[in-house]
Amino acid sequence: MTIKIIQVNYNNKQQGTHLIEMLDCYANDPMGGNEALSDFVAQNLVHALSNRSDAISILAYVEGQPAGLLNCFEGFSTFNCKPLINIHDLIVATEFRGLGLSTKMLTMVEEIAKERDCCKLTLEVLQKNVIAINSYRKFGFLPYELDPIMGRAEFWEKKL
Repeated sequence: MTIKIIQVNYNNKQQGTHLIEMLDCYANDPMGGNEALSDFVAQNLVHALSNRSDAISILAYVEGQPAGLLNCFEGFSTFNCKPLINIHDLIVATEFRGLGLSTKMLTMVEEIAKERDCCKLTLEVLQKNVIAINSYRKFGFLPYELDPIMGRAEFWEKKL
């Protein structure tokens, strides 16, 4: 079985199409909200990402077929005075799960982070996404807390 992990070139039309296909797969999954990408997102996301110097996308292929996607963005840690990379999306299509694709994509983003002298990788995960949580723990991620007395950090949002 041939597995290939690549960093997406947003100017490569085929890679852009595969990125949208995999992100739509994630969007349609219960862990992604059970709702297909809007036409606006499908038509404009790759171009928008190509205009962002902080965007990184990684695709996993199995036998030449798109099988997984990782989207992340560089941020900055003021406490460390160094960049960080936040993993925003990570999906492995159902039929390709169990092949270690998430670990391979996480390994690539970790290598990119080290090349950029980042201080850490961050991500958000739904509490009931036990499979993902176990995968992230196996890779070395832990819930974030500065002080156990103050508790774990929570991810909040305010939609605009």
